[in-house]
Amino acid sequence: LHKLGGNLRRGAIAHTCPCFHRACAAMPPPSSQPAESKVARSKVPLTLPQLQNLVKRDPASYRDEFLQQHRHYLASLDVFKLNPSQESKQFGEQVAFLAAVAPCFPKDLKDFPQEIIGLLKEHGGILDHDLRQVLCRSLILLRNRDLIATNSLLELFFQLFRLPDKQLRETLFTHIVNDIKRVNAKHKNNSVNKTLQNFMFTMLTDKSPIAAKKSLDVMIELYRKRVWDDERTVNVIVSACYSPVSKIMATAVRFFLDSDEQKHKGGAEDDSDADDGEGNEPSYRELLVRNVHAKKTKKRQRQLDKALAREHKKEKQKSKAPSFQSSALLMVNDPQGMAEKLFDRLRASNDKFEVRLMLMNLISRLIGVHQLMVLNFYPFLQRYIQPKQQEVTLVLTYLGQACHPLVAPETLEPVLMAVANNFVTDRATSDAICVGLNTIREMCRRCPLAMTDTLLQDLVQYKSYRDKGVAAAARSLIQLFREINPGLLHRRDRGKPGEEGEEQKPLEYGELRPNEFVPGAELLSLYEERKDEIGSDLEEEWMTASEDEDDLSEDGWVDVSHSEDEAGETAGGADAGPDADTDAIKDRVDKEERQKRAKLLSSTRTLTDEDFATIRLLRMKKKLQPATGSKRPAEDDDKDELLKPEDLTMHIKKKHQSKEERLKQVMEGREGRGKFSQPKGKQNEFASSTNRDKERRKNPLMVRNKRELRERKKMGLHEKQRIKGKKKQQGKRR
Repeated sequence: LHKLGGNLRRGAIAHTCPCFHRACAAMPPPSSQPAESKVARSKVPLTLPQLQNLVKRDPASYRDEFLQQHRHYLASLDVFKLNPSQESKQFGEQVAFLAAVAPCFPKDLKDFPQEIIGLLKEHGGILDHDLRQVLCRSLILLRNRDLIATNSLLELFFQLFRLPDKQLRETLFTHIVNDIKRVNAKHKNNSVNKTLQNFMFTMLTDKSPIAAKKSLDVMIELYRKRVWDDERTVNVIVSACYSPVSKIMATAVRFFLDSDEQKHKGGAEDDSDADDGEGNEPSYRELLVRNVHAKKTKKRQRQLDKALAREHKKEKQKSKAPSFQSSALLMVNDPQGMAEKLFDRLRASNDKFEVRLMLMNLISRLIGVHQLMVLNFYPFLQRYIQPKQQEVTLVLTYLGQACHPLVAPETLEPVLMAVANNFVTDRATSDAICVGLNTIREMCRRCPLAMTDTLLQDLVQYKSYRDKGVAAAARSLIQLFREINPGLLHRRDRGKPGEEGEEQKPLEYGELRPNEFVPGAELLSLYEERKDEIGSDLEEEWMTASEDEDDLSEDGWVDVSHSEDEAGETAGGADAGPDADTDAIKDRVDKEERQKRAKLLSSTRTLTDEDFATIRLLRMKKKLQPATGSKRPAEDDDKDELLKPEDLTMHIKKKHQSKEERLKQVMEGREGRGKFSQPKGKQNEFASSTNRDKERRKNPLMVRNKRELRERKKMGLHEKQRIKGKKKQQGKRR
């Protein structure tokens, strides 16, 4: 149209329409019409968030507006550097806008991240709190879109930990952990990990204790998330245990203690809910003893099958590879040096008693796990062994953890006598005697040579003590020495001999007895000889009970099939006795013949995975058989190096509540109720009413023709009473 109008004005084209001539004459020439952008054509001014939305939708059409804002940002940056301590909300909005649209214009903003990083490095300490938060969030946004390298940004964030800004530290901590986790998501990025670990090692010795502690928290969190679970990370955390700052040292010590406790609670998070509801279930041996003379029913057989499945499950969990939490103490490069340095710190420490208890705990676990020789640690604990000492149960727990077979008996004898003299006396309370006897039992379990016959025979006399808890603790000590060294007991306390017909000989100090054959090989040879009598149910039982976790039911049970003959054997008949022929897997040949058979099988045959599975099942069934007329082995298969305070207080009877305590508990239960009444109405005022309430409030005229009411009129009295009672029972269930 412009071209046509120009030609008409020059007379090149003749047109007879006067209106068309006037319209063309009124139009300006093409050179005087500037090219307007989309924003200029919209008469309503746009805010930065609106412009950001438009730029993300169509970057090419709004490039001019972006360049205008970029020039405005550069001018504002030069002005801001003149006085960086001032509050500048407009500058923060411009930085946030450019960070959001940076992926649309990467070439134009290639220097933008380095400008923000330089601003934080030079003036980070004097910047306004809100502006500093905006700058850091903008860098996080750029890093999430891979516009900044990981190393340069994380090193800056670690340096910003020194600033006294708690909210900023929490933001940076979350980003650092998530970013390193994202970098190592597909595979371990060793180059980035090594660079960051070296930088963190320098940060642990930083002058700012806040920055050092935050760096330590990052490493601990990455270890718990299984991102950095290698030896290098653990040994960097070990160096934090020697920090002169008490808070940093306590955090590092707590890491080793918590990781070891999580291992014994069940390992990985996937298996944490596997054993829910199994704590109160009876064991397989208890059910066998119960069903000896009981009537054989399907319900009891199902209970027996479930108990056997639980035992299979425990055996399977024992054979699993240890979880990542179990390797924290085992990956320490120099455990002896670590224990000695921590013990020197403990002796010269003026920290709180709780911190010193944590140091005692870690030192004792290091000594027990690695079987270290820190001989001065035992006399140090001896001065805390008093019944009136604060947290004396924890101190005794650490003493038991620190015992192992390589400690000389002469070192532990004075400590053992101190426990006996201070706790196991007639003037001590029943609870103190229980704790003392249990402590001596745990120490002797780990180091049997520390006990003398005179002291043991004195402690055994408490088996007839008037308090049942003390008597139970003394009997547990007797049961232990029946297993490890019956010669120290009086003849009447040794009990009946075991299957071998001779007493167990204790190991001398430093003695080792290597196995000449695979343990359980004699049971495998007997099983194969009598396989026709036993049948194939044993193999089916093992395969059924050792299924993958995917085949488990919702309650964690598996269905174990038994034949009728085996059910009668395991449950024991009414006339089953100690010499009955029902135990098909029990070896009744003498000890020498058993050893010859096991040596021959171990030396002439390569055992397969199925053979080892059969051996595990045979040994477990032999262990679970009720010991009638024979000495039953001590149930210490689940004992490990971690000792708990509950193991020392297990025989202490719970005290009865006084009248005031019972009354206080009753009054707490009556809170929120009126006198002699129950809470009425809805507990939540915004909750809707039930269908039953709606029917109760309906107009009678609306429901009088209801079929249920018409049928009720025809019912007899007996039928009405039956329906009324049925509804009453349904109301109680609700």
